[in-house]
Amino acid sequence: MARYRLTIEYDGGAFSGWQRQEEGRASIQGAIEAAAAHLNDGAAPTLHAAGRTDAGVHATGQVAHFDMARDIDGVGLRNALNFHLKPLPISILEAARVRDDFHARFSAIGRRYRYRILDRRPPPALDLGRVWHTCRRLDVEAMAAAARVLVGHHDFESFRATGCQSKSPVKTLDALDVLRVGEEIHVHAAARSFLHNQVRIMVGTLRLVGEGKWGPADVAAALAARRRDAAGPTAPPEGLVLTAVDYDDRGDLPGP
Repeated sequence: MARYRLTIEYDGGAFSGWQRQEEGRASIQGAIEAAAAHLNDGAAPTLHAAGRTDAGVHATGQVAHFDMARDIDGVGLRNALNFHLKPLPISILEAARVRDDFHARFSAIGRRYRYRILDRRPPPALDLGRVWHTCRRLDVEAMAAAARVLVGHHDFESFRATGCQSKSPVKTLDALDVLRVGEEIHVHAAARSFLHNQVRIMVGTLRLVGEGKWGPADVAAALAARRRDAAGPTAPPEGLVLTAVDYDDRGDLPGP
């Protein structure tokens, strides 16, 4: 068997999420596995992702791996998968043969996300489905100050979905930066791993700050409360993008 690492870009709006579903809307995992079956004697290999994005969440740097019986060069595999994925909004940016001990999820040392908020009166046209639109101008400086409260090693019970399956709510948030980019606000989050909906709940909470309804002290109180209902709402999925997955060792095999 040969193991391959994929770097993947996709528009999550057309899918039920990353994870394969038994029935209902198509999943990103299922679509790529079906494409790979054409290259694997009809057998769909199991694809393992660095992170399972929810329905409507996008990616520019998702990483996944799978094993196949055939030995294919990376460029050929990338091009063949993209051919069989047409016309779905999924693109394999890179494919590479890697060592058998590489694992897209367990070898990762960090994940990075970006959330986009469009805070202007007119609604989006070209970016519809890719930003969270709010008609009210938000205070980005106040949001940035409140975001700093969440950076570090904390119990994020208030900032995870009620159905989150993680054994512990304790995580280390390495960065939560809030920046004004033209008519948008971009929230950049980085950590080794995240709880289910953690980024979206943090963004929903920071929006309350941007609207002047909360301050940094309210965010700190929500964090200390360790109750989901103490924090703000969950921001919608369409503004969220998985931008990168970090590794100390990407598992590449030595060249000839």
